[in-house]
Amino acid sequence: MLRTRKISSVFELPVYTDEGSFFGSVEEAIIADNKVSGWRIKSVKNSKLKQILGGAKGVIVPHQYVKSMDNIMIISKAAVPSLDEEESI
Repeated sequence: MLRTRKISSVFELPVYTDEGSFFGSVEEAIIADNKVSGWRIKSVKNSKLKQILGGAKGVIVPHQYVKSMDNIMIISKAAVPSLDEEESI
């Protein structure tokens, strides 16, 4: 059976990478054509996202990178910007 949940119940969920790193927390869902197309993840204190982006407020993760969602959201490490990309700019 397909489990459904309200979008509002997902807000503030902690987000982790599939490697186990704390990434941030869910701030907002991006909906297009009546389906979730992505998630806005905000950087919070002690998160990997805060380490990578510094002063930026967050990133948008396409829904295709979400692996699991229940009490936490697990995303693929492919969705995580790397430090190497930031340094080369």
